[in-house]
Parts: sequence; C-alpha cells; structure tokens
Amino acid sequence: MPPTGQGELEKLLIKAYTEADYSGEPVAEFKVYFNPEEYTQVYDVEFQREQGEGTTASPVVFRRIKPQEYRLKLVFDGTGTAGDKIDVHDKIQAFFRVVGYDGEQHRPRFLKVIWGRLESLCVLLRADITYKLFNPDGTPLRAVMEATFTENRDDNSRVAEANDSSPDLTHVRTVKAGDTLPLLAFKIYGDANHYLEVARVNGLNTFRRLTPGQQLIFPPIAKERHAP
Repeated sequence: MPPTGQGELEKLLIKAYTEADYSGEPVAEFKVYFNPEEYTQVYDVEFQREQGEGTTASPVVFRRIKPQEYRLKLVFDGTGTAGDKIDVHDKIQAFFRVVGYDGEQHRPRFLKVIWGRLESLCVLLRADITYKLFNPDGTPLRAVMEATFTENRDDNSRVAEANDSSPDLTHVRTVKAGDTLPLLAFKIYGDANHYLEVARVNGLNTFRRLTPGQQLIFPPIAKERHAP
C-alpha cells in the first residue's frame, strides 16, 4: 500500500504525436510497467578550435548546443514475482507500436516523455534490448531495454532556453498545465506587464487560455533608458 497521504505511484508515460508541433491529442500512449531506477541526461556542447596563422594557441570557439539525450533503462518482467504477469514479447512490441515508425507519416513519431519533472519533446534514437530469463521453450520472461531519446528541437530553441536569465535574448517556452502568459512573462523579463507584447508576437487572440504543449516565443525586450 502507498504511504498515507500519497496516491498511486506515478508511472513514466510516453505520448506519441504525428505532428512536429505536438498539436492535437496523442495518437498513442505507453505507460511503463516498472519505473526506471535511474535515467541519464546528456548535455553536450560543440566547440571548434581555431588557430590563427603564425600562432600556437588554439582558441575554443562555441558552435552550438547539441540536442540533449535521455537514456532510460526499462525493465519488462513476465515472471509475476513483482506484480501481474505480462507477456514480455507483446509488451515490447506495444512499446514499438507507440514510439516507432508511422506508416502514414513515413517517419518515426514525435514523442513526449513525462515522468515527474522530466518532460522532453523528443524522438526515439535507439533501443537495445537484453533478454535475461526464459521459459523452457525459449519464450522470454524478463528483458531490459536501454532506450535513448533525443530532443526534437532546433538549435535556436535550445540556445534560448539555455539563457533563462537574459531578457535581451529570444526565448521559446513550451506551455505546461497551470501556466499563464503574465506568469511566464514575469519569469523571463521580471515584469508581468510584457505579456501583451508576447501575445502580439505569437498572434494570440486571448492571453487567458493557453494550451499545454503549445510553444510560445518571448522576444527581446528593449531596456528602458533613463536620463542621468
């Protein structure tokens, strides 16, 4: 039983979309059977060394922030020792039906991985499956999948989000449940009154209703100059 005052254990959820902007309802969902014990977040910055003529120094020049990767280790256990029995093979196939190739779109689906504070707009990069336990007939009873997801965002979006403290740069934000335009404007600019300018830039007819998953652009705001 869960501890008093706590609800059902939140399971890692993967939602699949056919549109790159994640509009509309998800076309499929996959909820893991066991939450991963850990996950790895890879933050990778690309630099280039440039050496001037007649010098021996090689200054490091920033090029871009690469898409972040998330590596999850998922366990599929069909022994029934830790809960209801599942068919390991069928469960893995269900995973790939959600995250894999979409025949109508002719490409892998766009994914949203959600678990606690982790919420990533991404695509599946690879999945390595190790089968560890078998029935006498060779049917797998336990498998461990190491799934790697990579961000589905362009370089400009990643750079903007990496500069959370600067109102002088363009920012891109994905709306979450409970977000309001004045609140987001306050977090970025330190002044909620800029929400009208944000609404105008994004072509919003109303600022009162934002849709979770919606992406908004927050432009640079010119600093007010006061006479000395």
